Amino acid sequence: MDLRIFTEPQQGATYDTLLAVAKATEELGFDAFFRSDHYLRMGSVDGLPGPTDAWITLAGLARETKRIRLGTLMTAGTFRLPGVLAIQVAQVDQMSGGRVELGLGTGWFEEEHKAYGIPFPKEKFARLEEQLEIVTGLWSTDLGKTFDFHGTYYDLTDSPALPKPAQQKIPVLIGGHGATRTPRLAAKYADEFNIPFASIEDSERQFGRVRAAAEEAGRSGDDLTYSNALIVCVGRDDQEVARRAAAIGRQPDELKLNGLAGSPAEVVDKIGRYAEVGASRVYLQILDLDDLDHLELISSQVQSQLS
Repeated sequence: MDLRIFTEPQQGATYDTLLAVAKATEELGFDAFFRSDHYLRMGSVDGLPGPTDAWITLAGLARETKRIRLGTLMTAGTFRLPGVLAIQVAQVDQMSGGRVELGLGTGWFEEEHKAYGIPFPKEKFARLEEQLEIVTGLWSTDLGKTFDFHGTYYDLTDSPALPKPAQQKIPVLIGGHGATRTPRLAAKYADEFNIPFASIEDSERQFGRVRAAAEEAGRSGDDLTYSNALIVCVGRDDQEVARRAAAIGRQPDELKLNGLAGSPAEVVDKIGRYAEVGASRVYLQILDLDDLDHLELISSQVQSQLS
């Protein structure tokens, strides 16, 4: 079971805070550091000092880390033109020595689009499908050849399809709860399928849909990695769990029901139940980015029992 650290910087974080978390992620033996791609805070937090850009952040971290994988859950397709995104991600992959992964989704938070003047198109899923075909097509075009694409939303002519990533193939993550189109898209383009904030039962159902879609598309269901993203709140005792829950404005019982919360033994047990339905990777959503002792506890008493 791979454990990855997943952050939500739009809730309030500087680059230096994210760097500290990324370095702790590396030093404590976690597999990867991922972040969301949002420009506006959610809920009652003030979001200070303001948003940071996902790919600028990852470019900086690419030069200041050595081992961990780096990526997004999920890059918003509404924020970037696909040709530009292909260049950005390939460049950060080069900067990291080949450690980047691209999670790409439709974009969904209309308020942040209004706040920063970003168009919020009605038909986002069909755009996402074209974006995936363009980004992966640009990366896979042979050197010296050009790439063309003529779709409903995007049109590329005689693209040199440069630069190339350091990796032969950057892993692509697709995720979500959709019952039909999402599994089909994952079967066609994804190396990993992620379901965010889902129960064990819902995860099993969605993993089954993706496996079936992969088989229908001529792939083995085992070609894909299956993962969950879940909030985490671990404590050595009930008091520590309650303190960490209060720090993020949540209740321990609710976190235990909807995420990974409680003692290390409780969290290990619940991760094991996700593993039983097919998950081999978990993105641990960390909301209090100043609590690095939390990461140390997870590393020493949860991750150590899963590796």
